[in-house]
Amino acid sequence: MLGLLALVTASIFFGAAIYINIAEHPARLGLDAGAALAEWRPAYKRGFAMQAPLAALSAVLGAAAWWRTGDLLWAVGALVMLGNWPYTLLVIKPTNDQLEAAISPGDQATRERLMRWGRLHAIRSALSAAAIVLYLLAAARGL
Repeated sequence: MLGLLALVTASIFFGAAIYINIAEHPARLGLDAGAALAEWRPAYKRGFAMQAPLAALSAVLGAAAWWRTGDLLWAVGALVMLGNWPYTLLVIKPTNDQLEAAISPGDQATRERLMRWGRLHAIRSALSAAAIVLYLLAAARGL
């Protein structure tokens, strides 16, 4: 049961992350840079408030499944899922900080930062997809 919950929470995270990459962010980039930034700021805060706990919860549940079953795939999946935290703080945060501090939000530099943010965010989608695959493999071995 713990493993299934880890899988579900990773899947919810992935669904939200991939939606951002294939729907929300491309639509945002269709706006002028100032409007795109104005939309990004509250959207990012709300997305972070949802996704950060999901990543942590999935990792805790995956670790608990590993502890319970001894199957290392659960632990690896949990570590991959948890990897969203340091990746966000160490790699994406500098771009976030630049976007938050943008003084001339309608300029080309803002647009380029938003485009960079989208590429960086895609790694979060990939990390959660990898965790899902690991969790599915672990679950299949446990059947």
